[in-house]
Amino acid sequence: MRKGAKQRWLSAMVLAFAATTLTGGAARAQRNGGGLNDPTIVAIFDAANTWDIQTGAMAAKKGTTPAIRDFGAQLERDHTHVRQLGRDLAKKLGVTPTPPRDFAMAKDHAAAMTSLRGASGTAFDRDFLQHEIAYHKAVIDALDNTFLPAIQNDQLKALVKEVVPAFTAHMEMAQHLLDAMGK
Repeated sequence: MRKGAKQRWLSAMVLAFAATTLTGGAARAQRNGGGLNDPTIVAIFDAANTWDIQTGAMAAKKGTTPAIRDFGAQLERDHTHVRQLGRDLAKKLGVTPTPPRDFAMAKDHAAAMTSLRGASGTAFDRDFLQHEIAYHKAVIDALDNTFLPAIQNDQLKALVKEVVPAFTAHMEMAQHLLDAMGK
């Protein structure tokens, strides 16, 4: 397999993992921890934002167009803000974020970062945007279908509901930029 084809194959595999990572991780947390609780949700929420800060920062540097670099910077900025809101709320509520015992999502993120680091030029732009679409879709699904029904604290639930539209906007922006690349 040629280097470019191998890299695209690896990127596709990483994207497939990213699409199932959050919902699968939440399900494992429920099975392994006797239920998905607020401290675990806070930890997963924090990690999800941290990881998109990292991919956004990479795109802000490696993107080949101003639109990709600006979108990366926006992700970095927006997710830094949302992560801080979550951390501030956890502190206010006295909640200690507790990651799931089997936090496979961290390994999936590391694989995605490795793949994105290995990509360059328009291949990086395309892989990054595909990653962001799959990632945000997985986050939205996890928030709507797994986290919101499980959250016990009303303030935490309100924060999660508040940020869902921003996650949707990020996914739509990534799709718009990817569609524009195809033209």
